Amino acid sequence: MDIESARVIAAGIAMGFGAIGPGIGEGYVGGKALEAMGRNPEAGNTIFTRMFVAMAVTESTGIYSLVIALLVLFG
Repeated sequence: MDIESARVIAAGIAMGFGAIGPGIGEGYVGGKALEAMGRNPEAGNTIFTRMFVAMAVTESTGIYSLVIALLVLFG
């Protein structure tokens, strides 16, 4: 196995493992937000706004793994 194929495999593993956490986290945040909106519809706009902020924070770990994968590929 040469160095180029090792880089591609390493980048794929970085993205694969790096996408698991944000995927689970965003599903959990979205589910709990919908549950809260179902229980208290009057606070729906506030819950929706806070859900978006929480999803952005959760997605940041996926973006970090993308940066690492790109550094492995092109660095």
